[in-house]
Amino acid sequence: MADVNRGNRPLSPHIQIYRPQLTSASSIFVRITAIVCFVLSFFFVWWLLAASTSAEAFALIDGLIRSWLGDLAMFGLTWALFYNMLGRLRHVLWDLGYFLEVEISEKLGIGMFVGATVLALLTVVLV
Repeated sequence: MADVNRGNRPLSPHIQIYRPQLTSASSIFVRITAIVCFVLSFFFVWWLLAASTSAEAFALIDGLIRSWLGDLAMFGLTWALFYNMLGRLRHVLWDLGYFLEVEISEKLGIGMFVGATVLALLTVVLV
């Protein structure tokens, strides 16, 4: 076995001394929006199942989705879908070797937030 002196090795950055960056925060938020989309997709499945079973079951979930809380959840889901889509597109561009400079990556992070917001608002207005 190799003789490894573990006492003199530098430690990796700890969360208490690590400075959050826009690119890492937007990347983490892409993962969070994927989880939000997954969780909220159960309401869509519930809606489809209720539509195929009975009018009473459909009225319950349809009333929930059409309430102000449902409208807010659907807007959040729409925003999360667009944010996740733009984040995945950004990762594809990075995989192809484009836009890897820090300044451009930070602008893409801001662009993802603005783009998702504009696309979600356009969806609400047009649909």
